[in-house]
Amino acid sequence: MCIFCKIVNGEIPNNTVLENDEFIAFEDIHPQSKIHTIVIPKVHVESFAQVSAETMSNITPFIQEVTKKLNVDKDGYRLITNIGSNGGQEVPHLHFHILAGQRVGRLVSK
Repeated sequence: MCIFCKIVNGEIPNNTVLENDEFIAFEDIHPQSKIHTIVIPKVHVESFAQVSAETMSNITPFIQEVTKKLNVDKDGYRLITNIGSNGGQEVPHLHFHILAGQRVGRLVSK
């Protein structure tokens, strides 16, 4: 069982930001910004490459609600998902990072 499934099952404590029947948002334990929140579906989906259109259509308003609760919906935020090892995905469970609370640096490609 992956670490995010253990969080969903209550086996690992977290600082929950928002939760409903389908999704949970919680603070990242290694924040990369003043605000760094993780959003996951409660059902295990390995990555964006496997997610259903229905889950995506349901997670979108949830993420928007999280940004309102964090008071970053007006000032802006970065929303990131990593897919697979080459994409930097460390936990094999679909998750979105919300980075906010400060100006986020520009991504630079090589």
